[in-house]
Amino acid sequence: MTRPTPETLAHTARRARAAAEPAADVDQAAARTPASPATPAVRPTAPAQVSGAGSLVRSLEALGVDVVFGIPGGAILPAYDPLYDSSVRHILVRHEQGAGHAATGYAQATGKVGVCIATSGPGATNLVTPIADAYMDSVAMVAITGQVARASIGTDAFQEADIQGITLPITKHNFLVQTAEEIPQVLAEAFHLASTGRPGPVLVDIPKDVLQAPTTFTWPPTLDLPGYRPTLHPHGKQIREAARLMAAARRPVLYVGGGVLKAGATDGLRRLAELTGIPVVTTLMALGAFPDSHQQHLGMPGMHGTVAANYGLQKADLIVALGARFDDRVTGKLDSFAPDATVVHADIDPAEIGKNRHADVPIVGDARHVIDELIAAVTVERSAGRGTDLGDWWTQLDDLRNRYPLGYEEPADGTLSPQYVIKRLGEIVGSDAIFVAGVGQHQMWASQFISYEKPYTWLNSGGLGTMGYAVPAAMGAKVGKPDTVVWAVDGDGCFQMTNQELATCALEGIPVKIAVINNGNLGMVRQWQTLFYDERYSNTELGTHKHRIPDFVKLAEALGCVGLRCENAADVDKTIAAAMEINDAPVVIDFVVGKDAMVWPMVAAGTSNDEIMFARGVRPVFDEDDI
Repeated sequence: MTRPTPETLAHTARRARAAAEPAADVDQAAARTPASPATPAVRPTAPAQVSGAGSLVRSLEALGVDVVFGIPGGAILPAYDPLYDSSVRHILVRHEQGAGHAATGYAQATGKVGVCIATSGPGATNLVTPIADAYMDSVAMVAITGQVARASIGTDAFQEADIQGITLPITKHNFLVQTAEEIPQVLAEAFHLASTGRPGPVLVDIPKDVLQAPTTFTWPPTLDLPGYRPTLHPHGKQIREAARLMAAARRPVLYVGGGVLKAGATDGLRRLAELTGIPVVTTLMALGAFPDSHQQHLGMPGMHGTVAANYGLQKADLIVALGARFDDRVTGKLDSFAPDATVVHADIDPAEIGKNRHADVPIVGDARHVIDELIAAVTVERSAGRGTDLGDWWTQLDDLRNRYPLGYEEPADGTLSPQYVIKRLGEIVGSDAIFVAGVGQHQMWASQFISYEKPYTWLNSGGLGTMGYAVPAAMGAKVGKPDTVVWAVDGDGCFQMTNQELATCALEGIPVKIAVINNGNLGMVRQWQTLFYDERYSNTELGTHKHRIPDFVKLAEALGCVGLRCENAADVDKTIAAAMEINDAPVVIDFVVGKDAMVWPMVAAGTSNDEIMFARGVRPVFDEDDI
C-alpha cells in the first residue's frame, strides 16, 4: 500500500476539488485565517533520533499546535509517551465525539487548526460525526488516529477499522502513513490542506508499528502536493462585470455566507455594503459577519429567516453571493428561488459555483480579495456617475421590517418563554461573548433573538445539524479564547448526548456556561409533528419535565459543575447574573420552559420561500403586484 495522493483520491466530489484547488504559499495561506497564520514561522531544527511517535509530537510542536483533544488507546498509545513531556497541552475528553467537536469549536473561535486524537477502531469511528460536521461547515481540523500495525491491516485485527475508507467522502483529504520518515511531511501537508483554500478536515491515520519505529526528525519538510493550487485572486473581468451589474441593479441583495468569516473579510464587507447601500442578508453560518444592528442588515434568510430577508432575495433583480453555497435551507424549493435575479456567485471553491443555482457571473477567489476588488471596481463605477437610486427598494424592505419584525407570543399556559430566556441572555451577557448552539429550536431562537455584532461570536453546527455539538464545541472555544465569556445554548435533547464533557471542563479548569432550554421534548421534531403530523407526538417526549429524569441540576453537580434552575420569568435575570459571577467552575442553568413554543417565521421544507409563514396561520401580506 502506498500513501494516497490527491490524484488517486479524486473520485469523491470535494476531494477532487481539493486536488484541483490551490497551492498557496505560506503568506497566502496566512490570509485565510483572521486569528493566526495557517503555517507558523519556520524554525529549522537539527536532525534528531526519535521514534515515529516522537516525530509526530515534534511535528505538532513545530506547527505551532498549543492544544489537542483526545483519548488514548492501544494503537495510538505510543504517541502519548512523548506527548507527556511536550509543550502541547492534551485535554482528556470523555468521548471521541467530544474531542472532534472541541477541535471544531477551537478552530471556529480562533481561526487556527483544531486537532483531535483517537485510537484505532471504535476510537476512530467515534470521530466520524465531528469530521462530517467539520466537512459540511468548512472547518480547519486535523484528526490523528492510531491504526493497527501494518502487517495486520486487512486481517480484521482487534480494533481495526478502515477509517481512511470510511472518511473518504467527508474529508478534504486523508492519509495512511506508511513509514516513520514521512510523518513530518504528512503532518505539514495535512495542516496546509486543512487551513488553505476552502478549509476542511484532514485525517492522518498512523499504524502502531510506524509510531514505534525509529526515525530521524528534521524540520521543515518539503510539501509535495501536485495540483493543489487554490485560486485566491479573482479574475478582473468578472469583478468589473459584477460591479457593472451592482451599479445598474434596482433591487440588489448581498447574500453573505460563512466563507466571508473564513476569509477574515468582515471589515471589507461592511465597506462594500456602505459604499453601495445594498441590503445584506447573512446565513446561519455567517451571523456576526455583518452587525445585526446595522440599518442595511435584513437578517437571516431561509427556513427560519426574517420576512424581509426572504422577500429581498425572492424579489431581487441581482444577488451577489459571497462565500455562500445556495443551501436548501436558504433557497427553499430551488426552482422557485429568486426567479428574476441575475446571480453573481463568488466562492473559493469552484465546485460550489453553479452547483445549485446557475451563476451569471462566476467568480472564483478568496472572499477577502473578491470584496476588496469589488470595492475598487464599484468605486470606479460610481466615480463615472453610474449608479441606481435604491430608495424605492428600501421603502419596500423597510415596510416589511416594520410590519413583520421578529417576535414571539408569551405561552398561554403561563410557562416560561424560551425566546424570552434567550433574548435576555444575549442582552445581559453582551456582544463580546461567544455563543455556541446545539441543533433545533433553541438554535434558531439563539440565531434570532441574540444580536451578533462582531465576527466569530456565533458557533453552531449548520450543514450537518449535529445534536450534541454545543457542549464540547463551547469547551474548545473557551480553551482557544480563555479570556472570553463562552455560553452554550443547548436543548435538553442535545445536552444529553455530550454533557459528559462537562466533567472534562471541571477537571481541566474550563469554566464554560451552559443554558439548557428544557422544554421536555425533542422540540423541533415536536414542532413538525404539530404542524405536519396531526399532533401525533411519537417518541419526542424526553421525560425531563414530567419525571425530571435526569435532574439537570443534580447532573451538573455530579459532573463537577455549579447547577442552577429557573422556572419563571421573574428569576431569569438574576439567574443569568448569578452564573456570570462564577468564573472558577462550569455552570449549568436548567431553564424549564413551555413545550408548545414554536420557531417562526417558517418556510416548510420543500416549499417556496414565497410561502413563508410569519406565524402559525399568518402569511405575510405583500403588495398586490408582488404576490
